[in-house]
Amino acid sequence: MARIPFLSDELLGRSALIDEIKSRRGGNLAALDRILLHSPPVAQGWGPLMGRVRNELALPAKWRELAMCAVAVLNGAEYEWVHHLPLFLDAGGSEAQATAMRRLRTEPEQALQDRAFDAAERALLQLVIESTLLVSVGKSTFDAARSALPDDRQLFEFIMVIASYNMVSRILVALDVRPED
Repeated sequence: MARIPFLSDELLGRSALIDEIKSRRGGNLAALDRILLHSPPVAQGWGPLMGRVRNELALPAKWRELAMCAVAVLNGAEYEWVHHLPLFLDAGGSEAQATAMRRLRTEPEQALQDRAFDAAERALLQLVIESTLLVSVGKSTFDAARSALPDDRQLFEFIMVIASYNMVSRILVALDVRPED
C-alpha cells in the first residue's frame, strides 16, 4: 500500500480535471493519478507536460522508452518499469536489452557491456546513469551521447526525458507506489 492513500472515486467526485484525466487514461484513473490528485494544481499540470514528453517529441520512441526504463531501474521504480517496458519493446527494444537493463542498478558496467546494446545505446545509457545518479554529466559522456544523437533538439529531448522520469520515479519510490497498487 502506498504511504499516502489513493484517493477513491467517491472522495474525488466529478470535476473537469477528473474527467480530463479519465478521458486521457481510457476511462480510469491510474494509481499515480490517485496520488497526484492530492494536489489538483500538480495533477492539472502533470498531464499536459508528461503527455508531451511521452508523445510529442522529435526523439524516437525507442530512445524515449530506453531512458524511461533505465531511470526506472536505477531508481528502483518498479511501477515505472512495468508501465514502460512494454512500450520499449513495442518501440523496437528487445527482451535481451530489457534483461541487461535490469542489471543497471547492481552491475552497471556489466550491463553496459552487454552485446544487446550497440555503441549508441551504450552512450545514451551512460548519460542516463550519470544524470540520474550523479546529476552532473561528464564531458566524455556528453560527447558520446552527442555522437549518438547529433541533433540538438533530440539530445535536449533525451535529457528532458531523463529529468522528467526521474521526477516520476522519485514520487513513486518516496510514496511506495507499486505496480499491484
